[in-house]
Amino acid sequence: MKSFSILVLPIILLLCCAPNETGQEPFVPRSADDVREDFQNLGLDAGINDITLESAVENVFWNFRVIIPEGIDNNSNVPLIMRLHGGARNSSADAHKSTNCLVGPAFENTDAIIISPNSNGELWYDQNNQVQVLALIDLATTYLPIDANKVVIMGYSDGGNGSFFFAQYYTSLFAAAIPMATSYNPVNSNGIVEKIDIPIYAIHGSNDQLFPIEVTQGYINQLVDAGTDITFSVAPGLDHYSVCDYLSYLNNAVDWLETTIW
Repeated sequence: MKSFSILVLPIILLLCCAPNETGQEPFVPRSADDVREDFQNLGLDAGINDITLESAVENVFWNFRVIIPEGIDNNSNVPLIMRLHGGARNSSADAHKSTNCLVGPAFENTDAIIISPNSNGELWYDQNNQVQVLALIDLATTYLPIDANKVVIMGYSDGGNGSFFFAQYYTSLFAAAIPMATSYNPVNSNGIVEKIDIPIYAIHGSNDQLFPIEVTQGYINQLVDAGTDITFSVAPGLDHYSVCDYLSYLNNAVDWLETTIW
């Protein structure tokens, strides 16, 4: 595991003051250039890379997985998949590593880079995770061979709700969203449902016992009525906890990306 001290991007504080009474120099966070240099020097290899980054500003750790496909180099121009794991306030230290039965296989025959962050026990739309996701997108699209016009946000359960959230409020960053097994209420703080300006491919099990399909269908209908381009794929017989069984439906979403979006 690679471990670095890193400032939360793009929020960076620079502190500089006189020595304290003990004669010791006060702590001064590194500059943004230091942070970017560290990211450039991660030495990511083809395959799975599990990274830990420590924030010098907020004293929090970001743990995330980066999956690099074989055969790409600095001259490549590939898609980025931001994958948000499930489990509301999931506090597992390994939650971001649950990529082996769904997102990993679905994209293994594409040239996409996958980044899977850990929510650190918070919801995906909590402030700390908004900062984390936005920062990782900024760093990845700046320093990895990624086509910034091919960034996709996706996730399952709470990760699906997070995918809807980022698609709704950070539309300009993404080409599309793939929320799975969700129950995301699209009504904003003004009490209205506004169009989401990127296409969405939503997947849901007909027997989802945590998020009943009738509720999710109602939210989807509200977004469609507002003008959002949504493909709603229902998985007959699948429930909320049969995560790996959704692979064929995610494969269809990947085909949709490759034939319609990219």
